[in-house]
Amino acid sequence: MSNSAESAAKRPLRVAIVGAGPAGVYAADILTKSNEVKDGDFEVSIDLFEAYPAPYGLIRYGVAPDHPRIKGIVNALHKVLDRGDIRFLGNVTYGRDLTLHDFRSFYDAVIFSTGAIKDADLDIPGVELEGSFGGADFVSWYDGHPDVPRDWPLDAKEIAVIGNGNVALDVARMLVKHAEELLVTEIPDNVYQGLKNSPVTDVHVFGRRGPAQVKFTPLELRELSHAKDVDIVLYPEDFEFDEASDDAIRSNNQTKTMVNTMTNWLVEEHAEAEEPSSRRLHLHFLHSPVEIYDDGGSGKVSGIKFERMQLDGTGNVKGTGEFVDYPVQAVYRAIGYHGSALDELEYDARRGVIPNEGGRVLDAEGNPVPGIYATGWIKRGPVGLIGHTKGDALETIGFLLEDRLTLPPAKNPDPQAIIDLLEERGIEYTTWEGWNRLNAHEAALGAAWSESAASDGVVRERIKVVPREEMIEISRG
Repeated sequence: MSNSAESAAKRPLRVAIVGAGPAGVYAADILTKSNEVKDGDFEVSIDLFEAYPAPYGLIRYGVAPDHPRIKGIVNALHKVLDRGDIRFLGNVTYGRDLTLHDFRSFYDAVIFSTGAIKDADLDIPGVELEGSFGGADFVSWYDGHPDVPRDWPLDAKEIAVIGNGNVALDVARMLVKHAEELLVTEIPDNVYQGLKNSPVTDVHVFGRRGPAQVKFTPLELRELSHAKDVDIVLYPEDFEFDEASDDAIRSNNQTKTMVNTMTNWLVEEHAEAEEPSSRRLHLHFLHSPVEIYDDGGSGKVSGIKFERMQLDGTGNVKGTGEFVDYPVQAVYRAIGYHGSALDELEYDARRGVIPNEGGRVLDAEGNPVPGIYATGWIKRGPVGLIGHTKGDALETIGFLLEDRLTLPPAKNPDPQAIIDLLEERGIEYTTWEGWNRLNAHEAALGAAWSESAASDGVVRERIKVVPREEMIEISRG
């Protein structure tokens, strides 16, 4: 062991985690609770960096605000960070405020958990038309992301949402739901006003495969039926099942539950309701998008063309040569997320991930880069639910623990050194104490709203602060 490695072994292992969403927090928690740390083999000192002034990443800026599981996940992440053994440093952007060289200087290991926030590309004609939107951008808007415009063009009566995953259902539900129902969530006031004034009557969700191949979950599906004054509309011709579909329904309880739920909805006679709903959510299957088009060269979306598909016996689909048009004034692409490249690291543009083996980041020749790791969606791609990131983090931390005696030692491991550098560069970083201040401020906004005459008995636990400058000011006191 070299002299520098020996001195490193006598002090806490310094670890930086870049990205304070669930993946980053889980990685920090697993490392602090590892047997090696608990048994006293070594100590660890962790700094958790976040580009936004507030923690929680995808939970704060990527999940629909009416999702019932949000509160439980936030509470769990809060408990981890509130223990005080993991330092949170927000409003610090990798590649701009701090470089890889900086991290190498102050930490023995760096774990990237930056997630995936861009929309996956949909390569069809017309995708650039006015009224064609990325689902991820819309999610960022309704979740009060500090770096997106405050306004969103909600002027379409008929809308198409392309995708059959949870994000597609979130987008569709937020578009079709009456804004008053969302007042019990933490949506910012600008989002409430925008949705309140939306003239939407029909939202169509299109999936390329059949009902037995959808990627959303029973929970997301059930949430659709909870929206008031919204009818769910399905189409008998879409309920085609091949041998693979039948096998999936028999062998997978989740698939069986979803197909049964949708089949029950299909046979319900919504038209015979005493008073038809003012909005409709249409679920279409076996539709592959071909073209988004405008009317007479206006440059604005006026419709979308699909090819009808049919199942091929394996659960996959093939084209029928039959095409169908739907008049819509807006199209939302929600076919998945895609990770972004990070400065000074290799990048797999096709998959949107940092090349790695089990979380060990690889260089251009495919060799592990000493001391550099990845976890979460930037490690494996944007698939799976939030809970899957725990298994991801466990694998990555396992390799870090294996490597800990051979990590390149930090030149300046003093925890104060990174703070001095941030202050020297004029970076207005935020802290966990600052988040508690912002958290309390948002709760006070909700309480004030609830007590106002305009509340009409609605209780709001919090109202999200949107402008980055305001978040920083409140957090930094």
